[in-house]
Amino acid sequence: MFDRVRRLFTIKTKFEAYLVIYGLGTGAVERGMHYLDRFPGLGGKMLFLLCPVAVFMAGAKILDTFDIPQ
Repeated sequence: MFDRVRRLFTIKTKFEAYLVIYGLGTGAVERGMHYLDRFPGLGGKMLFLLCPVAVFMAGAKILDTFDIPQ
């Protein structure tokens, strides 16, 4: 039973990886917009910029799990 549920949360293809990264990116930008509203000025802009950077690092890690044909 748990194996069937676990398969739902396993990324099998690069297309699924790109969809996950897109979802993370849109969520990060939304959170960054809240940071801009909550912390006006340089602090909010810095927090806004750090949100997508975290997605870039996570996206690179996700894409590194797939084999690259050489």
